[in-house]
Amino acid sequence: MKVLKCAAVAAATSVFGLSSALAADYTLRIQTHYGPEQTSGKLAQQFVDDVETMSGGRLDIEMFFSSSVVKTVETFDAAASGILDGDMTGGAYQIGKNPGFQFVGDIMGGYDTPWQQYAWLYNNGGYKTANELYNEFDMQLIGWWIYGQESLSSSTPIAGPEDLKDWKFRSPPGMETEIFANLGASPIVMDFTEVFTAMETGIIEGTDYSGLANNVSIGLYDLVKHATYPGFHSMPSDHLAIRKDAWDALPDDLKRIVEVAMQKLSFQTALTFEVANNEAAAKLREQGVTLHEWSAEDRATFRQAAQASWQEWAKKSPEAKSLVDSHVAFMKTLGLIQ
Repeated sequence: MKVLKCAAVAAATSVFGLSSALAADYTLRIQTHYGPEQTSGKLAQQFVDDVETMSGGRLDIEMFFSSSVVKTVETFDAAASGILDGDMTGGAYQIGKNPGFQFVGDIMGGYDTPWQQYAWLYNNGGYKTANELYNEFDMQLIGWWIYGQESLSSSTPIAGPEDLKDWKFRSPPGMETEIFANLGASPIVMDFTEVFTAMETGIIEGTDYSGLANNVSIGLYDLVKHATYPGFHSMPSDHLAIRKDAWDALPDDLKRIVEVAMQKLSFQTALTFEVANNEAAAKLREQGVTLHEWSAEDRATFRQAAQASWQEWAKKSPEAKSLVDSHVAFMKTLGLIQ
């Protein structure tokens, strides 16, 4: 009997020792605005699984979905102050802190594809310039995850710049309103929750919301029958940013694991939405929705209007100027601008 009892104690001690050995050495608490049921939310969960698996359980990530801790726009500050450790929303929410965040959040009329935008960050020195901005607020930029070009949705055709004249549409605040207004459109800043009523009552003719697949998922094309696709005007960069002291506390091997997992998330996000948007486009065409693909010349017209706004915003802070100069130089190497 004593032998059995000793064996049981030994087994329990062994199991306890194993569980202790497997306990995480480090934990990062990160918030995203995406829900766990959304495509981007599922991709974020895969990122968590990748980090925990590659680290052998040494690094645990607590992911808070659907902005469940603080409001989306407050995520960055919550991470910087220690309520959270990481922000998985986007830099565009922080433009009020420094106009430079416009050019890490949504460059507006800049690159044609996520791959070009990733190339600026990862292979052209863009990361160093961007991270200097984040470091000023005690945050470390880890990387981007970009779902691709957004599509404008409208009750009237938007086949080129001429169709923007007097076009009334819902726009987010900031640089976008300036660019479209300079092209003759009538942007109206409103919360997206008001869009459906505004469309039904004729207050607006269209809206800027998201990529084509996301637009389909919320039923936009039950109301309107025109959209731009592929998009050209906006390609937001969601980011992962971690509080600087929490990042610096990680050993180099765990940092590398997070960086590699982030680049996988970057790749998978662009790849997943490329397929989803094309599938959505095929179904919409069958349903009688007209998709307008702007010509290279028309996209260049929008990009020229955007550049004028970039230069105005570059005057707002030294960081904004550094980022604009970096983007412009790289776009010239790609032949996107002259």
